[in-house]
Amino acid sequence: MTDNSPQSSLASSKAGIPSNEELIDDLTKDLEESCSVDKKPSDSSTNNFNKFSEDPNFEEKDFAISDDEDESEDAKEDAEKETEDPEDFIDEEALKQTESTYSEEEKEEAKKEANRLKDEGNAKFKNMEFKESALAYTAGLRTCPLCFTKDRAILYANRAAAKIQLDLKSAAIKDCSKSIELEPTYIKPYIRRAKLYEQTDKLDEALADHKKIIELDPRQRESYQAIPRLQDEINVRNEKLKTEMLGKLKDLGNMILRPFGLSTNNFQVQQDPNTGGYSVNFKQ
Repeated sequence: MTDNSPQSSLASSKAGIPSNEELIDDLTKDLEESCSVDKKPSDSSTNNFNKFSEDPNFEEKDFAISDDEDESEDAKEDAEKETEDPEDFIDEEALKQTESTYSEEEKEEAKKEANRLKDEGNAKFKNMEFKESALAYTAGLRTCPLCFTKDRAILYANRAAAKIQLDLKSAAIKDCSKSIELEPTYIKPYIRRAKLYEQTDKLDEALADHKKIIELDPRQRESYQAIPRLQDEINVRNEKLKTEMLGKLKDLGNMILRPFGLSTNNFQVQQDPNTGGYSVNFKQ
């Protein structure tokens, strides 16, 4: 059967030109590699310490802060530097071994000492001695037996608060996550981590944390306000990425088609309103 389609006419008029399907395959070849977009973390800083006492979430024992996914190489290096501080390291294996030798009375005594160190850290924090405060919380974490998960969760969350003041966002996120791992219903580290995620341009993660905060405590008005705002920002970001991706696709397509006397103007891109996907049609 004779093929009288536009693709067949094109093939007969220009010897050596691949079929429409082959052109589309070439057009989209290596698209993922060509469309990588670097992001820079936000430069926004945390709020002033003096605002903390006015925050309804502020407690003496447990301070509340009022305050893509692809990272650049510099941002990754900075994050690694933040988390490499040996002063932060908690050797849980050593703690586990030590704890296995403790009697119940000794465990309670270790817990009391850890709480004393926490109180010391709280006092340092109030005096805006954030480095010393973080060190006190670390000492508490190295003392508190692993079986007291709630006490350890508070120590991690409080250390995150001190690290935020030291502009160690990556390390603070790590401490918030550890606190949540120990006490999944503990709301304070979610609040802190949501703010940190937003400050470091991790909008999807921030949105997820705010949704969890509402699930844990529907009275959290700040999270109710943050959810639609973050969703709008995510939509704007996604549209921008889509535009950039299509622009890179066009540049790549023009480069491939140029030797054949064609350009991307010979193709029409249409979006399916039902699926959101795209189809490419050839036109003369």
